[in-house]
Amino acid sequence: MDAVSQPRAEGMNSAHRSLNLESRIESVEQAENEVLAFARAAGFEEDTQHQIAMAAREMVVNAISHGNAYDLNKHVQIELRLSPESLLIAIQDEGHGFDPRNLPDPLAPENLLRQSGRGLLLARAFMDDVELIPGPKGTEVRMRKRRQEGNAPGHKS
Repeated sequence: MDAVSQPRAEGMNSAHRSLNLESRIESVEQAENEVLAFARAAGFEEDTQHQIAMAAREMVVNAISHGNAYDLNKHVQIELRLSPESLLIAIQDEGHGFDPRNLPDPLAPENLLRQSGRGLLLARAFMDDVELIPGPKGTEVRMRKRRQEGNAPGHKS
């Protein structure tokens, strides 16, 4: 794991953290914990911290299982960037990519009881913006959570 900079104190103005994770299921918990700590240090409310971490968890699961197919020769890159306006999370796998238009609707009656297929739905529900960027060297998911007045730098209660 690489750390470009550590989150500093609550209410921090900007920060960057970079993670390089192996394609193991154990990496999912590590990613979730790192994102949770970053969101906490950024000053997001507790419920929002957990929503951000859950969105990241779901996308890391997808990157490891679907993108990299648990191939230990492939990694998942995670970039966390905090600005005064928002938190950006970029998750990149090294898989073959996919066409997001071909994803089954998780709310369709035939899919409601499936064990998987809801990660993107959850990420879109918890984050303000979710963008899927298929590329020749895998898929990148970019998620953004805007900072509210209460967790923006310089806010006084």
